[in-house]
Formats: sequence, structure tokens, C-alpha cells
Amino acid sequence: MASARQPAAEKQPRPIPPASEALPPSPTRHDFIHIAAAAFVTVGAAAALWPLIASMNPAADVLAEATVTVNLSPIEAGQRVTVNWRGRPIFIDHRLPEEIALARAVPLDELPDPELDEARVKRAEWLVAVGICTHLGCVPRGQVPRDQRGSYGGWYCPCHGSEYDTSARVRKGPAPRNLEIPPYQFLSDTEILIG
Repeated sequence: MASARQPAAEKQPRPIPPASEALPPSPTRHDFIHIAAAAFVTVGAAAALWPLIASMNPAADVLAEATVTVNLSPIEAGQRVTVNWRGRPIFIDHRLPEEIALARAVPLDELPDPELDEARVKRAEWLVAVGICTHLGCVPRGQVPRDQRGSYGGWYCPCHGSEYDTSARVRKGPAPRNLEIPPYQFLSDTEILIG
């Protein structure tokens, strides 16, 4: 017996809605897992790097030495003192009028590293210099009265014979430059801030 089949209705393709009407796909559990994993990795990397970044900050003792305040009132005329700044000796010289006059009378063409005394001090009676010889980094002598101060009345480096005058300018020996002047400012007539 032959059965008559009815022809199946032709399937029509569903019309695609225009782009303006298309809805974004809804997030799935798979998307959530990817987002959560990325967030976990980001937070973990930041937590792992934080100690490394924090270790690059200066230590507390270094920060404490970043600036030094010095009371000048107990330093008498003609006296020299040494303070520590950033692990380096700083020479502070309360110069006598004759030392100032001697430093200012030197012709610049006699200096290996020509520099006016007026350019090296902020106030004529106070000289502030880094107490490290510019030749090989020794500490020159001349801070205490019994020290040898060289031919120019300043500082003498016993390592290789460099001599500095009363403005801490090199006058003799292998040192190529004058003693460095650190950054400093007067906070008052009797106080300076180094650094």
C-alpha cells in the first residue's frame, strides 16, 4: 500500500535582524572564569612585585642623612668642625678676616681649577666644603689646629701631597679639582641646612 506522503513544508531561513537590533551575547560561565583568572594573576603579580619596588626606596637612615642642620653659634672664629652628610665629611670653617683676604687676593691664573672665593661661599666668614680630596678620595688634614695645613693655610692631603688654600681650592699636587661645595643654605645667621 502506498502511502501518500505530504510534502514537507520548505524551511525558510530565519531573517537576520539588522545590527542595530542585535543583542550582545550574554556572559557565560566561561567568560567569568577568564575574567576571574586574569584578575587573580594581576593581583598576584602586583603583590609579588611590591616588595621588590619597596626595596628600591632609600633606607630610613639614609633619609635621615639626606639633609643636616648645623648650628653655627658654638663655632668660634678660626675654628673648623666636621659634620657627616650622606656618609661624607663636610668641613665647616669659620674663617678669620685674614684668611678671607688671603683667599680673595689669589690671581685666578695661579689656580689649577680657577674659581673665585666669592663664588664658593654664601657668606665670606663661612666656608662649607666636602672634605674628600678630588684626587683619590682621601680625607685631607687641616681640621684641627695641630694638623699640617700645607703651604696655603687650608688643607693638606697626606696621601699624595695635594694642598688646598683657605677657600678649599687646589693649589698644589695631583688633585685635579677644588674641594666640592655641597648644596647648602642659611636658615638664619646661626644655622645652615646642608642638602
